[in-house]
Amino acid sequence: MATATAPATLETPAKRDPGTAPPENKKKTSPAIVFGTIVATLLAVLWLLPFAWAAITSLKSETEAASTPITWFPESGFTLEAFGKVLQAGNLPMWTWNSLITAAAITGVTLIISALCGYALSRIDFKGRKMLMTIIIGSIIIPPPVLIIPLFYQMLALNLIDTYWAIILPQVIHPAMVFVLKKFYDQIPRELEEAALMDGAGRIRIFLQIVVPLSRPIMAAVAIFVFIGAWNNFLWPFIATNESTLLTIPVGLQTIQSAYGIQYAQNMASALLAAFPLIVVFLFFQRQIIKGVSTTGLAGT
Repeated sequence: MATATAPATLETPAKRDPGTAPPENKKKTSPAIVFGTIVATLLAVLWLLPFAWAAITSLKSETEAASTPITWFPESGFTLEAFGKVLQAGNLPMWTWNSLITAAAITGVTLIISALCGYALSRIDFKGRKMLMTIIIGSIIIPPPVLIIPLFYQMLALNLIDTYWAIILPQVIHPAMVFVLKKFYDQIPRELEEAALMDGAGRIRIFLQIVVPLSRPIMAAVAIFVFIGAWNNFLWPFIATNESTLLTIPVGLQTIQSAYGIQYAQNMASALLAAFPLIVVFLFFQRQIIKGVSTTGLAGT
């Protein structure tokens, strides 16, 4: 006769006292993470060192800024004399205005041209598309100074030297930005556009109402990169303009001299004031920059 066995009892987890804190899940930090953090910290310090030197020099008097041996902290203390002289001269606001006009115009025109070209290369199958794409990729590796002489003669033939257009027009073509936008448009599902085509929408309407809203992050990143590059460009504005009223900030900073030579403290003060708008732009749009770069699709190329 079979004997009945008692069912096995399941062990219930011990109840935690509500007053006690939950156990912490401690993750061990790997040596690779520690090493990477140390390297990143050292690189950040090396990158910030010139900025710190410029800030300290701008707070010195001209005598102490040019004296030797060089010291980090002046004996007579810090002063805002250099900033006051720069602002009283009245040149910096004019240079800032010129840089703002040219950089904004370059950014707007570049964004329009690059977006239209990138979309056409991504979606329209026209004759010579592969050849054109090859030319665009090849032109990325051409150093910009190589084009200085032909661009200058072109602006001279068009009678645009010493105008805003001479600064703006040669800088609105960016093959790298065309390539970046083209790679992003390749990732947009074609089904969205095919559905719009079946509803009777044209290419321009599809581009403006479907593609542009989906590509806002990458377009914001492209706009910021182009704006910073145009703001900091020195060589071409220096060659294309001779009028003092058309100087941009990088060119104007080279003119801060007196009968006694270069004014180091005023130079550094002007450089910091000129960099302030870019710092503000980056702080406000750093999320768009990171998001745009992470969604370009360049990792798989």
